[in-house]
Amino acid sequence: MIVIGAVLLGVLLGVFQARKRGGNIADMLQYGAVYAIAFGIVGVIATIVIHRVLA
Repeated sequence: MIVIGAVLLGVLLGVFQARKRGGNIADMLQYGAVYAIAFGIVGVIATIVIHRVLA
């Protein structure tokens, strides 16, 4: 669940960042994808750390 939430948050932040900078649809898609990948990786690492600490 952490990964899914992180990816969705990344997409939203990426789209808003592109829109704030005056980007078109392609820019919003690219920013959304890049932020989603980055946040997804952070989410996976957070999930692994949490499972290691609690196990």
